Amino acid sequence: MEKKENEKQKELDREDSQNGQICEMGQVMLEGNSRKHKVELLTVIGEIEGHESAPSNSKTTKYEHVLPKLALIEDDEEIEGLLILLNTVGGDVEAGLAIAEMIASLSIPTVSLVLGGGHSIGVPLAVSADYSFIVPSATMVVHPVRQNGMFIGVVQTYRNMEKIQDRITGFVSEHSHITVERMEELMLDTSQLVKDVGTMLEGADAVKEGLIDEVGGIREALDKLYKLIEKR
Repeated sequence: MEKKENEKQKELDREDSQNGQICEMGQVMLEGNSRKHKVELLTVIGEIEGHESAPSNSKTTKYEHVLPKLALIEDDEEIEGLLILLNTVGGDVEAGLAIAEMIASLSIPTVSLVLGGGHSIGVPLAVSADYSFIVPSATMVVHPVRQNGMFIGVVQTYRNMEKIQDRITGFVSEHSHITVERMEELMLDTSQLVKDVGTMLEGADAVKEGLIDEVGGIREALDKLYKLIEKR
């Protein structure tokens, strides 16, 4: 009797710990599937927060939380795959690229799923996985690099922004099926966005352009991840 009560208490403690991790970090281990694969879930939501804190009322993904977590995932021999759920408006370029590069360098299979939006620096994050999905109603916004705060109107500033943009377009092209030239065309489109330059792609359009591999939801994303795990 006492043994059963101890086991029940351990299960309750495990659930409490899991719920706390979801609330605090948006992360959880998925291991209840029939194939017995251990998959880590990572959510990228709201604004990608960089070196400066976002307003307290903003939903954010903090790179100082995500980077150590990705390192732990790589170091954990029990974790077989990573599923990334994205619904982000974009944010800090350096932080977003850092997370994207970490995901791309993981040795385990990775799958991303764009839900709602994968805008701006969310595009490199979406394509950083081994395989990417987007739901039909989700959108992705591709636009030129922006700069907040003081802007010095000299040639060096424009060159620096071009270099930053080249890093983004180069990464996206390397990890998807779109060319750098086509990415730049989408970035500089003046006919779609109000008071802005760029392109908004809905689910099927993102696949057609080669940014995302396939239209699908959580079922398709998990099924693909299990197949990549088993193939590995």
